[in-house]
Amino acid sequence: MEKILIVDDEPALHYFLKRILNLSGFEVAGIAENGDEAIKMFKSFSDRPKVILMDHRMPEKSGIEATKVILEIDKRVKIIFLSADVNIKEEVYSIGAFSFTTKPLKVKYLIEEIKRALKSYKFSLSN
Repeated sequence: MEKILIVDDEPALHYFLKRILNLSGFEVAGIAENGDEAIKMFKSFSDRPKVILMDHRMPEKSGIEATKVILEIDKRVKIIFLSADVNIKEEVYSIGAFSFTTKPLKVKYLIEEIKRALKSYKFSLSN
């Protein structure tokens, strides 16, 4: 079962994402409520998740700031941004995010993006 880290400051979204991920055959490795917490959590994993679902606007450290640090730790991890702010889409891709998904989320599309990210991760390991 592939592990996914959720990074978002909205408790209702934690429940929703955890539920759809579990129903889709994924395991939630953890839930971070801000960028700082996400970085600390990612560093602490002995078996790091291959995919991170990352919000943009959060207290402490934004998703963009956290993504930069996390990708310095492990450039192979696939970060899927979840945001209603489409104005950041170009910046998100320029810093190395794998994908951008708009809120409100379309569940089928999000699951497809996670599967695509996992395939890309496995491909990067074989090259």
